[in-house]
Amino acid sequence: MAYLQTLSKSFPGWVFFCCCCCLPLLLTSSLPLKGASAAHHGCRLRKVNFQQPYIRNRTYTLAKKASALDKDTDNRLIGQQLYDNIKENNRCYLMKRVVEVVVEDVLLTEVKNQYPYVEEVAQFLASLTSELSRCKFSGNREHIEKNLEQMKNKMEQLGENGKTKAIGELDLLFDYMENACTDVPKKGGNKKKN
Repeated sequence: MAYLQTLSKSFPGWVFFCCCCCLPLLLTSSLPLKGASAAHHGCRLRKVNFQQPYIRNRTYTLAKKASALDKDTDNRLIGQQLYDNIKENNRCYLMKRVVEVVVEDVLLTEVKNQYPYVEEVAQFLASLTSELSRCKFSGNREHIEKNLEQMKNKMEQLGENGKTKAIGELDLLFDYMENACTDVPKKGGNKKKN
């Protein structure tokens, strides 16, 4: 207490107090940066999430096995068409929604018994959407919902092969999610061999 009284009587003491105590608190606060909207701030994942060789290998292996069984080479569920009329700052939100659909409507259905690693990949993807729980869209939601609905309708039209296709495109989903939701997009992503 005596130290605080002495400190309060001297100007250099206050400068010291502010520099050592207040400035670090201000610099480490979780306020959004100037120019960044609060909605966009919640739409970021750490790059390290995607740099885990174990889960990347599991995801790509699962996609490769399902892709070999996919009889439809004309349609694509995960691709640039998802971004039609979507602003760049809403792409992570859109990918979060796509992942939710794939996890709930595909990976957590009866197919989990047909392919290896489904539960591990589903758990990983669910953890990403959980990290993005504060991620909200900004502006008009109409295009997001329309593009998401088109993807779901196409998957439904393809019947059982729609689920196979969705699993076969998990590598694309992984890459699109990484590109849309991390600060430094991965170069050369968003490509799929036929």
